[in-house]
Amino acid sequence: MTDAARIPEHGRDAKELLADIEARHAEDIDWRGGRAFSLVYNVDDHEHEELIEQVGLRYLHDNALNPFKYPSVLQMELDVIAMAAQLLGTQPDAGSMSSGGTESIFLAVQVARDHARTVRGIAEPQLLTPSTAHPAFAKAAKYLDIEHILVPVGDDGRADVAATEAAITDRTGLIVGSAPCYPYGVIDPITDLAAMAMEREILFHTDACLGGWILPWWERLGEDVAPWDFRVPGVTSISADIHKYGYTFKGASTVLYKSRDLLQLQFFWYDEWPGGLYASGTAAGTRSAAPIAGAWAAINHLGEDGYLRLTEIVRETSHRLQAGIEAIDGLRLTHQPDLSLFEFGSDTLDIGAIGDVMDDRGWNLDRQQGGLHLMISPYHARIVDRFLADLADAVAAHGESRGVEASYGGLPGA
Repeated sequence: MTDAARIPEHGRDAKELLADIEARHAEDIDWRGGRAFSLVYNVDDHEHEELIEQVGLRYLHDNALNPFKYPSVLQMELDVIAMAAQLLGTQPDAGSMSSGGTESIFLAVQVARDHARTVRGIAEPQLLTPSTAHPAFAKAAKYLDIEHILVPVGDDGRADVAATEAAITDRTGLIVGSAPCYPYGVIDPITDLAAMAMEREILFHTDACLGGWILPWWERLGEDVAPWDFRVPGVTSISADIHKYGYTFKGASTVLYKSRDLLQLQFFWYDEWPGGLYASGTAAGTRSAAPIAGAWAAINHLGEDGYLRLTEIVRETSHRLQAGIEAIDGLRLTHQPDLSLFEFGSDTLDIGAIGDVMDDRGWNLDRQQGGLHLMISPYHARIVDRFLADLADAVAAHGESRGVEASYGGLPGA
């Protein structure tokens, strides 16, 4: 463990600091080279990347806390929300932007909690999610003091409708389904789950943080996509991250509602202090303007034709990787994915040891409890053959596992 950092007595030279930063950054994950399969979505488009970087620089120091001081930011945010609403099928003013999927999920849970209390008279509402739902739901339940009920999924990795129905109580305030879930890339039976919720006047949330900005194009390319958005009766809110397959930089997400009445429950108003009216639409107060402007620029630069082009690349690359993995003796996809992310494992091989060899060769595969995980970006089209060759070698020549545990996130210093 290193000694704790201290504020330097004398400021350091700018060139020296930049050199230090470059050296440190070189030790980080190599996503530009296509060897990372999470965290960053590599668009493989230098012009697009340069554009959003320049937009980010222009708004780097601006604060969206008071949008009326930044009319350009306010209009871009309203535009992004309206475009997301068009994509997912709701009213253009029935949503908001947030810093990422976790905040979008947090806000949807908060709205559901307050709806359960004020509309349905449930003092202590429950949150009902499949066991494959993103940990942000458990996090929201912890912070918002809501009981979180986990429901086991079926053998196909999808939410179990019968088990979900059995878990519903008179205190259930929100039911959740994923489109798709992160671990397996499968879409839950949203139509059945949402109908069950609607029948009981319970709110239903589709977590499309991952799929929201690619599934519409996936469907337009002719893929069979199970219903998941606001076209499904009973869906009352959706989270969809633009900084994933919307191809902008972190952190830009959207949370959208079936009606603006639900969105109103998200707003915070306060004037019981000397500073005047304080109002905010999300959990954050101060907000960087850069992600808002970056998201607006990304969507406008790509347009429908750009998203379709990139989605076609992701689709083809996903199919090539999936077929190549299943062609390696001993490996299999643990579940048949509906989209561009999936887990693979083995019934006979030490998948942890295979992961160790891939680590040694510079690949960054996420380790899950059932195998290794990939999420495909456009740039991965360049590395399919090299990846599959290294994977086949790892299967043929791995030793004993070093015991690296499955992990998704971590705490600094933990």
